[in-house]
Amino acid sequence: MKFLFDFFPIIAFFIAFYIPEDREQGIYIATYTIIIATFIQVALYWLLYKKFEKMHLITFVVVLIFGGLTIYLQNEAFIKWKPTIVNWCFAIALIASHFIGDKPLFQRMLNLADNKLQLPDHVWRNVNMSWGIFFIFLGFVNLYVAFSFSTEFWVNFKAWGMTGLNFIFLIAIFIYIYQYLKDIEQPENETNNE
Repeated sequence: MKFLFDFFPIIAFFIAFYIPEDREQGIYIATYTIIIATFIQVALYWLLYKKFEKMHLITFVVVLIFGGLTIYLQNEAFIKWKPTIVNWCFAIALIASHFIGDKPLFQRMLNLADNKLQLPDHVWRNVNMSWGIFFIFLGFVNLYVAFSFSTEFWVNFKAWGMTGLNFIFLIAIFIYIYQYLKDIEQPENETNNE
């Protein structure tokens, strides 16, 4: 459910892009839509949990600035920069957390859940840095696709390609973490068997 909630603005953007027959107008309708959808996402999250999620707020501010510039200046280049800026903001936060605070940001975010994940410190650091590097990579890939291909191709890549890359990377991270989860569980099982 949270997955769909987080991707709601992207899905709305994609659908809105294809409403008009004129694809040049589609990008502006989609930009209006993503601004409204991101606002709804932030507002609903507040109504449901009485707090704001930082990721939603950062995304909303970037969407508002770059979407507003896109509409005001009638220049789609600004909205095409939005995914890169958001990904690079997350990358900076993740990488900076290696030097600020006692735990990497990824560890702090996952340990907010009820089932706190126990992993060795070096694993948390590796996972955190991997996400940071991945977000930098995604930012560059977005720029390449946005300014090397048609707007329609970029919209499809933003909706499906970036989502697919995130999903593949998430699976790779899970596989990496899983081997350490088994190592942690084995000593407990061995003591129970004695």
